[in-house]
Amino acid sequence: MASPRSIPEIAPQMLNQTPPPRYAGLDGLRAMAVILVVLYHLFPGLPVRGGFVGVDVFFVISGFLITSLLLRPSRLGRLGSPRRLVDFWRRRARRLIPALAVVVTVCATAAWMLGGDLLVGMGRQVLGAATFSYNWLAVADGTDYFAATAPELFRNFWSLAVEEQFYVVWPLLLPLVLLIPGRWPRVALMLVTAGGSAWWMAQLVAAGDVTRAYFGTDAHAFGLLIGIALALAVANMPEREWMRSRSARAAALLGGVAGLSAIVVAALMPETADAATFPGSLLLASGGAALAIFAGIWPGSWFGRGIDVAPLKWVGDRSYGIYLWHWPVLVLMLVGTQGFGPEAGVPVWTGIGALVLSVAAAAVSYRFVERPFRRYGFRHALRALGRRITGSPISRFSGIAAMTVVLVAISGTSAAVLSAPHTTSAADAITRGQAALGDATETAAPVPPPTPTADEIVAADGAEITAVGDSVMLASAPALLEQFPGIAVDAQVSRSIWAGPEVLQNLAANGALRENVVVALGTNGPVDWDVLEQMAQIAGKDRNLILVNAHAPRDWIPGVNADLAAFADSQRRVWIADWTGAIAPHEDLLAGDGIHPGDAGGRVFAACVESALVNIEKSRLRAEQDFVNAPSGRAPRVPFPA
Repeated sequence: MASPRSIPEIAPQMLNQTPPPRYAGLDGLRAMAVILVVLYHLFPGLPVRGGFVGVDVFFVISGFLITSLLLRPSRLGRLGSPRRLVDFWRRRARRLIPALAVVVTVCATAAWMLGGDLLVGMGRQVLGAATFSYNWLAVADGTDYFAATAPELFRNFWSLAVEEQFYVVWPLLLPLVLLIPGRWPRVALMLVTAGGSAWWMAQLVAAGDVTRAYFGTDAHAFGLLIGIALALAVANMPEREWMRSRSARAAALLGGVAGLSAIVVAALMPETADAATFPGSLLLASGGAALAIFAGIWPGSWFGRGIDVAPLKWVGDRSYGIYLWHWPVLVLMLVGTQGFGPEAGVPVWTGIGALVLSVAAAAVSYRFVERPFRRYGFRHALRALGRRITGSPISRFSGIAAMTVVLVAISGTSAAVLSAPHTTSAADAITRGQAALGDATETAAPVPPPTPTADEIVAADGAEITAVGDSVMLASAPALLEQFPGIAVDAQVSRSIWAGPEVLQNLAANGALRENVVVALGTNGPVDWDVLEQMAQIAGKDRNLILVNAHAPRDWIPGVNADLAAFADSQRRVWIADWTGAIAPHEDLLAGDGIHPGDAGGRVFAACVESALVNIEKSRLRAEQDFVNAPSGRAPRVPFPA
């Protein structure tokens, strides 16, 4: 009688001489994971608002596959032996490093050619990619994965770092886990540890550190641990006849469909900065991935064969390259065409172009980089290059051309690292504004307002102006102080319209709210009519409220400006300073993010405020003239109190 087979098969006839078994369904599941991530990044207008859960699907696959491979017998010795560890790490290096090196050098060289804010932090990014520590270096640097900040070329490499750290540590720990007697106690340990990781993520999120929770290997290890638990559960499990029955395979098919459905539901759930998403949605996707893997490796699985259809299998085989390329290609295309990165939105045609280029680059990399290195290793690949250089003229030309491309890419990467600025142009503008406000003193001698000529109207002087704003006003502070000596400026980074009433109320309570109140708080999100009314009430009937409209490559800006204009039209002493109209023809005066003004842009900001104040003065003079010219007893209605 034949001995029972196991799920999955872990004892091929010729150990270490045949490729590892290909588990049914994994290629299709990889394809689904990378498709979700690519849709999330390249087409943010689609309803796949939680497509980042595709990364967690990859984690579960990696945990399952790596553990299954480590559990296979090997003629190199027992699990945990030095020879076997070195062989495992060498194979992982062959699989990952060549394609990664190509992406880093090619894209860093392209970034060097574009220059600007794209190079900020390039040294840290290249170091993180080279040492597989990207996630921790990003956390240490204060990177915010979910914030709309300067474009970061290799931001998607954080997940590769998590996986590589797993590849280094897990082979050392697995022998200790196997000392625990029994299959199910080991599985239980992995599931409890996964629960602890998810709990830690929830705690970090509750403390407000979403990026630390998302990037941290400790807080984001639960997907890997769930995959490990599944591998330990099915390793060497005997296959019974009933497992191949139609009813059992139908149940496995339903389970696989349920697993895919859970992944899709998690991908469609809107992202929230709380435990509902971190770890809620991520756990849902991880559980769905584990269920789909189990359904795929079931004996005679219909589900595994079904999702490994040719198109999905092709994408799954190249999913690593597609994941590597898609984000850097998108960033380079956006910076090259519109001057700023994905934080400003992704036009559909740009997303399509990035998708085509990423898939093409991944296909070329798979054919000419990944497969040769994986099959022959580093030494044999380099020897093959040497044979080309010493071969026929055509071979010599191709070999020299390949070496030239490599040298150019390495040189470009070095140049990108060495020439990278320390901070973005927007950060520089904000820093100059903060320094200008710090240098300004309240005790400075007041400058008397200029005396207007007969045909000249002069705006209010700085002693009559209180300005409240966000980082755009902060970047414009040097120009405001120069244009309006004595102006009181209260501006902070990331301040939104919702903070306006409280700031104005505090100023009013301290007697610091002057006759002309300039408010620039439309950059960081939509405005609210009730909030605008509160600010108008605080300003009162004796002050002018000047609302500066917004200019930024964000989808809410047109609505903000329309709401501000409508509110000003409905109020008697509320005015608009047309910042967007003034700066739109001169966007070259803005920083690399297309939002914050540089020195010259700040002067445009100050000029638009001055224009609004001049309009106020014109309206006042016109109202006075109308009052003088009105028939006795029929004084006209004017926008200023008598």
